[in-house]
Amino acid sequence: MSLVKYKQKRSFSKTPEPEGGETDGSVHRFVIQKHAASRLHYDFRLEMEGVLKSWAMPKGPSLDPAVKRLAVMVEDHPYDYRTFEGIIPKGEYGGGTVMVWDEGTYEPAEDAQHDKAADDKILRRQLHAGKIKFVLKGTKLKGLFALVKAHGREENAWLLMKLEDQYTSEKDILLSDKSAVSGKTLEELTATSDAIYGQKGKTANQSQKSNKPLTKKALEKTVDKQMDPAPDTVTDVPALLKKAPKGKFDLTLKPMLATLVDAPFDDTGWRYEIKWDGYRALAFLNKGITELKSRNSKSFNDQFYPVYDALKRWGINAIVDGEIVVVDDKGISRFNLLQNWRSEADGELLFYVFDVLWLDGKDLTGLTQQARNAILQTLIRKESIIRSGFSVEASGTDFFGVAKEMGLEGIIAKRSDSLYRPGERSKDWLKIKVQKRQEVVIAGYTRNEGTAKQFSSLLLGAYRTGKLQYVGKVGTGFTDRQQKEMLARFEPLTIKKTPFDEMPDYNKPSRFRPNPPLASATWLKPELVCEISFAEITDDGVFRHPSFVAMWEDKNAKEVVLESAADAEPIVNVQEESIKQQIIMPTLKVAEGTLLSPTEKTQVKKLNGHELKFTNLDKIFWPEEKISKRDLINYYYQMASYIMPYLKDRPQSLNRHPNGITGKSFYQKDVTGKVPDWMKTYLYHADGDEQDKHFLVGDDEATLLFMANQGVIEMNPWNSTVLKPDHPTWCIIDLDPGKNTFEQVIEAARVTKEVLDNMEVTSFPKTSGSTGLHIYIPLGSKYTYEQSREFARVIVTLVHEQIPEFTSLERAVASRKGKMYLDFLQNRSQATIAAPYAVRPKPGATVSMPLEWDEVKPGLKMTDFTIFNALERVKEKGDLFSPVLGEGIDLEKITGRF
Repeated sequence: MSLVKYKQKRSFSKTPEPEGGETDGSVHRFVIQKHAASRLHYDFRLEMEGVLKSWAMPKGPSLDPAVKRLAVMVEDHPYDYRTFEGIIPKGEYGGGTVMVWDEGTYEPAEDAQHDKAADDKILRRQLHAGKIKFVLKGTKLKGLFALVKAHGREENAWLLMKLEDQYTSEKDILLSDKSAVSGKTLEELTATSDAIYGQKGKTANQSQKSNKPLTKKALEKTVDKQMDPAPDTVTDVPALLKKAPKGKFDLTLKPMLATLVDAPFDDTGWRYEIKWDGYRALAFLNKGITELKSRNSKSFNDQFYPVYDALKRWGINAIVDGEIVVVDDKGISRFNLLQNWRSEADGELLFYVFDVLWLDGKDLTGLTQQARNAILQTLIRKESIIRSGFSVEASGTDFFGVAKEMGLEGIIAKRSDSLYRPGERSKDWLKIKVQKRQEVVIAGYTRNEGTAKQFSSLLLGAYRTGKLQYVGKVGTGFTDRQQKEMLARFEPLTIKKTPFDEMPDYNKPSRFRPNPPLASATWLKPELVCEISFAEITDDGVFRHPSFVAMWEDKNAKEVVLESAADAEPIVNVQEESIKQQIIMPTLKVAEGTLLSPTEKTQVKKLNGHELKFTNLDKIFWPEEKISKRDLINYYYQMASYIMPYLKDRPQSLNRHPNGITGKSFYQKDVTGKVPDWMKTYLYHADGDEQDKHFLVGDDEATLLFMANQGVIEMNPWNSTVLKPDHPTWCIIDLDPGKNTFEQVIEAARVTKEVLDNMEVTSFPKTSGSTGLHIYIPLGSKYTYEQSREFARVIVTLVHEQIPEFTSLERAVASRKGKMYLDFLQNRSQATIAAPYAVRPKPGATVSMPLEWDEVKPGLKMTDFTIFNALERVKEKGDLFSPVLGEGIDLEKITGRF
């Protein structure tokens, strides 16, 4: 096909775009290019007849079959255009940055001949017919797609749509916004490309090798507590900032990670840093927002509150990357000191900052490491626990030698012209360890016959190809106190079977210990991670001479794999590095840390985009247990993702205890004019009163914590939502004991389950958190309150017939004569009951906890579930109540059986 139109629109002396190109290979190729011209769009190109048939798409592709995207057919492009990535100069046709967003091969979806010439005929025939069905095999787009002419629109208007197959999804594929070729974002290409097609753009700050010798004294300055920021060869910071593109403040950024290599090296264009022995952390600072997060997005705000407070005082708008450490009297970071840090009395806490990613609205990730380092040094203040973790140009082997002599963990080597790639493990950053260390999963522990120790060794694992593999055991390095603390953490994780696919031989003799003492093993759920040091890894993947170093609090066990040190030489010598993106596993919504710091009585926090002021945080709500208002708010912050599904879109009846459980309490329904404007409310009128009143509606985490700050200890939502207010989500049987024992409550619950099982009705129990039990039956909002109530009446009548000696259906308390009330009247409009996971204003700070039916048996106590252990339980078992929010039972089918 002719490229006349393509060539007429371009001056190839002014644009880096290709003029032509001959098709090659035995397959058809496709490319999708993200193009920041006058308007950002995507260009979809299919190889056909030796050229690229092209469509401009304003909104880009989608994986959702329900979404059809406009694709405007434009002129054919040459075959070589499929690899074009660069900048078309302003003023030229299509001026702007072009990025290869996706590329790969494709074939006809039907009657594919697997012969390029024959398939080409099929595709051309479909093109002329106005409907092309094809299978994409790209890095991002896979599976069945169709391009269909949009009849009734302009002649060149088509629609691109995803067809149903295993690759369909509602997720936004456009969020995967890096080049399939270079691994860069559009902004990075704009900042670094010199717009010369076929050549690698060069950055302005290429560094030269430094031959300056590094002495021990010079390195000691980098750990001196009173050190000054090091000078940098790049000094024109205003020019660097002017060059940087604008970027949004992104609280979801993940840190760039380094690749482990086996030895130090000397090579042009590398800079070196100390490998600090602490917790990696990103600090997010912007217009009153201060967040200190771990590499896996765990909040460090309260755990390391001196760093958090120092960040609030820093007075800059930036995102910085660094390491939280505790240093000894020589200024050397020690991880065991950090792990045991609870307050300033436990050692000097420091935050060594070694990179800046964003500053005053500018995205710095596209600048070189050397340039970012120069900018960072202008931000560091003296006399602060925030220190410069700067890099220096030196001989890598000298730097490593001195680090080893000083007893440091290791060094980091960074390519001077490297960009910052959030969330990627890059070979532009290399780590070289003085001591060999490895993170491992604790899969169990052993106890030798006759030993007086808490345990003899830990049984260790690591993941390979998704399976937990045994990597040996460690029996040294822990103190008696550590063993006691670890054993307490092990207890709730105990399981009966080994988590390994094959039973490891943990009693295996060695040449050093031919007759080891007989040990018995206790197996654990593989959730805890620790770090060990070791001499080497044997051929069968087991550690030699391991020693326990510390427990890790911020490691996902599923991510723990054996790190094998790569050969440093080929990595250093390869200048053109194709980076494979490694995505960090998404974190759970549940916050591991707490929201409020342990000291300030009044604090302002930003949640869901809204500022909340928390007051009187030291006020004691449970005098006996010394549980404060701060503790209550932190609990609901930690449990937000579990409790919010049962509050979302539901009017709330606020049971306020402003002075704790021993003070006066009152119910508040009407919140008109008493809550911030951004909170959702639901209009109602009380009987005989036409004045507008409003319930507060559960909407988000901010609303939940607002209620807790108002002294609302327990959360009491409606059984229905504002979306279907007359149709409850669930039916409730409330077992309300009078003078009954809790053992009789349990018996009544088991009888209720038998009745429901006979009806083939699924049910879900929870503790009330007070004296009784609640049994929920999912309805799926398909029935009215009256239908729900009548169904509950039938159930409790059948239960009462079986155990009349200690149950009652009488609503009046006096008429029950001390018997247990089988309450079915909770199934009415505006009735409320304590939500799952809600704290109750009762001694012990008990929680209304969902149960497995196997747990509803003699021995169950209300005090088993409290504010202290609820989070740990739900992390182990998940949300047992989630089916209550599901499709619901079929009442007609059930009643039809009787």
